[in-house]
Amino acid sequence: MPVHIVRLGSARQPGEGTRIGTVRRPPRGVPKAQFAAQDWYDVWFPTLAPSAEAVKAALAATTEAEWAAFARRYRAEMARPEARHALGLLATMSHGASFSVGCYCENEARCHRSLLRLLLQEAGADVAPPGTP
Repeated sequence: MPVHIVRLGSARQPGEGTRIGTVRRPPRGVPKAQFAAQDWYDVWFPTLAPSAEAVKAALAATTEAEWAAFARRYRAEMARPEARHALGLLATMSHGASFSVGCYCENEARCHRSLLRLLLQEAGADVAPPGTP
């Protein structure tokens, strides 16, 4: 059961399982009781979200060099023990549990979830290919 990388707030696909929100903040204007019902996430897990400063850098990135700088910063943040342990846990869980992780960004290629996909694979996770339902 590979882990799926999803856009939070999008319609759930078969096999996604529990949605884990790897975002810094909950969705604005949505009552907490509606997070799962509105397809945002079932569990909030900000441990794997970029720091507020890194998010600013990602949103401001207009060149490949700026995006690469964000990617280096996010990877450094994910190398910290708490994040490393979380990645290891999710990688292990991907071999027997049905779940997905995600963020709000429309374009995965310019979102930390594209890097999270790689980090999970590097940690040994079974990750569904992009666009796989």
